[in-house]
Amino acid sequence: MSEVPPTVRELRLVVTADDYDEALRFYRDVLGLPERAAFSSPDGRVTILEAGRATLELTDPNHAAFIDEVEVGKRVAGHIRVAFEVDDSTATTARLAEAGADVLAEPTRTPWNSLNSRLEAPGSLQLTLFTELGDQEDLGDQGASGD
Repeated sequence: MSEVPPTVRELRLVVTADDYDEALRFYRDVLGLPERAAFSSPDGRVTILEAGRATLELTDPNHAAFIDEVEVGKRVAGHIRVAFEVDDSTATTARLAEAGADVLAEPTRTPWNSLNSRLEAPGSLQLTLFTELGDQEDLGDQGASGD
């Protein structure tokens, strides 16, 4: 069987935010996502922010509920949640909370050996911030990182 070359070059999550300026300030200036491009016209504005390497994580409802239970203690996320790997999830959680995000759960060590927090952020997005803590011998069947 011949291998088909990948056709997708970039994953772009598009968020429509009622308060565009607040969302831009939060994600660009507070979270620190560098601005790649910005466009405006009489019909509106858009800014494209770099978010590092992108992946698409698909989960079934049972595993999504398990992740919510680990990170927050109960089912809280909708069908979309954005996860950012950061160097220090504790400090980043505090910084984003000071900037207006609602902390749903402080950083918690997960069974897949990362330190994860959960926030409700501008644009009505639930965010998981995670910091990988390194290899752990017996992670069971949790997958690579859970996020």
